[in-house]
Amino acid sequence: MAQYTPPLRDMKFVMHELLNVVDELKALPAHADVDADTIDAVIEEGGKFVSQVTFPLNQNGDVEGCTLDKNTHEVTTPKGFKEAYQLYVEGGWPSLSCDPAYGGQGLPHVVNQCFYEMMNSANQSWAMYPGLSHGAYEALHAHGTDAQKATYLPKLASGQWTGTMCLTEPHCGTDLGLLRTKAEPQGDGSYKITGQKIFISAGEHDMAENIVHLVLARLPDAPQGSKGISLFVVPKFLVTPDGKLGARNGLYCGGLEHKMGIHGNATAQIVLDGAVGTLVGQPNKGLAAMFVMMNAARLGVGMQGLGLTEVAYQNAVAYAKDRIQMRSLSGPKAADKPADPIIVHPDVRKMLLTARAYAEGGRALAMWTTLQLDKELASDDEDVRRDAADLVALVTPIVKAFLTDNAWIATSHCMQVFGGHGYIAEWGVEQFVRDARINMIYEGTNTIQSLDLLGRKVLGDNGAKLKKFGRLVQAFVEDEGTNEAMQEFVNPLADLGDKVTKLTTEIGMKAFQNPDEVGAAAVDYLRVCGHLVFAYFWARMAKIALEKQGSGDPFYKAKLATARFYFAKLLPETASLIRTARAGAKPMMDIEEALF
Repeated sequence: MAQYTPPLRDMKFVMHELLNVVDELKALPAHADVDADTIDAVIEEGGKFVSQVTFPLNQNGDVEGCTLDKNTHEVTTPKGFKEAYQLYVEGGWPSLSCDPAYGGQGLPHVVNQCFYEMMNSANQSWAMYPGLSHGAYEALHAHGTDAQKATYLPKLASGQWTGTMCLTEPHCGTDLGLLRTKAEPQGDGSYKITGQKIFISAGEHDMAENIVHLVLARLPDAPQGSKGISLFVVPKFLVTPDGKLGARNGLYCGGLEHKMGIHGNATAQIVLDGAVGTLVGQPNKGLAAMFVMMNAARLGVGMQGLGLTEVAYQNAVAYAKDRIQMRSLSGPKAADKPADPIIVHPDVRKMLLTARAYAEGGRALAMWTTLQLDKELASDDEDVRRDAADLVALVTPIVKAFLTDNAWIATSHCMQVFGGHGYIAEWGVEQFVRDARINMIYEGTNTIQSLDLLGRKVLGDNGAKLKKFGRLVQAFVEDEGTNEAMQEFVNPLADLGDKVTKLTTEIGMKAFQNPDEVGAAAVDYLRVCGHLVFAYFWARMAKIALEKQGSGDPFYKAKLATARFYFAKLLPETASLIRTARAGAKPMMDIEEALF
């Protein structure tokens, strides 16, 4: 059986020692009264909830999966999922970071992020049911009418209702400009929506009394392509004027996908047959409104990767300390046993430390990003809001793609630590590998994230957003430039910063001649930028660990050792990535299609 302990010590380190979140949040009027004790108490209770309630359901949920009744079109979730959701609602967890005007608790997003990392470690499939509701809530909060907000936000904030995003159709995934779902206006201001959506996570289930679908569709006179897409809110059950549930709407689950992983989550085919919906935002401007939900989901998927990296690491470490095989090459380390624990072997340690470095680096990036999101949403200083928004926009594709790529590497490494025992279901680690694979695909594949980063976020504004992050790096390098103890971290960080600047300029110049150069370099480029961001945070964490290594707390000793491993063994990957990025489009595009 798998095991999981919420990483509370590291979460508190990142929040209070690395990011100083309390002072940062106190500068925001909405969070002026926040304090460390409250933050710590929330994440501690959150850790208890996931470890005691949702984690025990993870392996059985994977085996049991969801069941569709083809006559009623109702979906039954795995045993215990519905009861766990009721405990989640009763505990007030859905409303943590929601607006108090709609029944929320108004806590910072960075606190909610900690909770969701733990939820994803404990049971990603289960966490996806309430997780998608947050994106629907944010989209309606930003673009909904007053009537829509009054109808849906309190129910989403309380968890009484859940939400989904309905984008993909059988013939179009990434290219939403091809979608065919139609919305016909009615005389009362509503619309009747007809079409089919696929791959809808949590699209049908028995955990909440209503499901609020955000659906992309076309109006009759809509222009072709992505500029003719509108967004509609379409509930499973219609809502009466007094806020109660009315008749069943004209949509149903036509099938459930049979998947490699996340078996406990209902990935639904949704058929809309004259379903009644109302317009969200302006006609033909649906993508702008939906991107609020999509960006929230992309950050959320990064959290899924982070959560799986952490839980896989914990299980692999426990196994490596217990499993005895062979003797250490440098001589017996457990002379009282017939063999040494496998954790003595260098390559086992390399795999474990890779997972640990990616988990702890990812945690630092994730918390910093959500702290910037809090500033973007809650600061009363326009310059602070603008800078925070630019930084969030820049790193969102990195959070989504780099953390999930790393999760695939880390979970695979952790399964390898188990040897043959990792490949069988008993230990649970093979489930982490299967679950991790989807995170690189949905909410925009990681190639799409790479194109977004390089094409839109960097070249699209001539590097303005990248330069803002670069200034953070440069300031840290200058501050620590004369600190001898920090040179092993600062020098590689400064060197990579310079190389990213040169690589960006080179790709930009090539792209003027041939746009395919962006597509050829983008994936490698994102990974290089991901390492730049990780190197920045690992250098900052190393500084704190160096300052406190005399405290006697082994936490700082471990943090420093992991930082040294990251800079010695993982950061050098950037050299080959830069080389392949510079190789350009020619090696791929010169081969004729017929030769494939």
